[in-house]
Amino acid sequence: MRIIALTDKPGWHVDDLRRAAIARGHALVNVSWLALAGRVGIDSGVTAYADNARLDDADAILVRTMPPGSLEQVVFRMDLLHRLESRGVMVINPPRAIETSVDKYLALTRIEAAGLPVPATIVCQRLVDAMAAFDELGRDVIVKPLFGSQGWGMTRITDRDLAARAFAQLERMNSAIYLQKAIDHGGSDLRLFVIADRVVAAMRRTAADWRTNVARGAIAHAVEVDDSLAMLAVQATAACGAR
Repeated sequence: MRIIALTDKPGWHVDDLRRAAIARGHALVNVSWLALAGRVGIDSGVTAYADNARLDDADAILVRTMPPGSLEQVVFRMDLLHRLESRGVMVINPPRAIETSVDKYLALTRIEAAGLPVPATIVCQRLVDAMAAFDELGRDVIVKPLFGSQGWGMTRITDRDLAARAFAQLERMNSAIYLQKAIDHGGSDLRLFVIADRVVAAMRRTAADWRTNVARGAIAHAVEVDDSLAMLAVQATAACGAR
């Protein structure tokens, strides 16, 4: 198989995936999102000039990361993934799953609709509504960007004056104001990795901070999980349409 990994920061993840692919007789190359170009009406397809790659000819597209960009850039990248999928190219994860998973509100609604437990969350757009939500959620909330990962941009707020200043700034930026009731996790959480319908690995992330992202300094250890936790992970994956 010829596999293309899409990411602007290859790192050890892609190196290890390439090693695993070669060991099984496959080829894996990395292509930058910024190098992608869509062609219509002239040798129609999706190409990457700098990498001399034609994505339509790949057996699989592995979406490793989605880098920051303007709204136009992000929409265009998703358009390309949808186009590749419509042409029969296997895209992992599927474009609809990516659109769901990168949007915290949409992902949470899908997970709740599947009957899984979720934290109390209120997403609004105005300062006045955000202050009412802050009070309703017990004045101890995590404020998150709607799009984002690795714990960046998250703030825990327990002071009403600080909340007012933060929400006013978000309102001025025309941002969605995403508030989630803080949950005491004792300094650690679990991350489970799912392929198809089974958990293939899991880790406990431990930190002195309420943020347990490895990118923010948390320590990760491999763990075994019981069937009930594994089922939650598999159901959440399915709810988001991911493979």
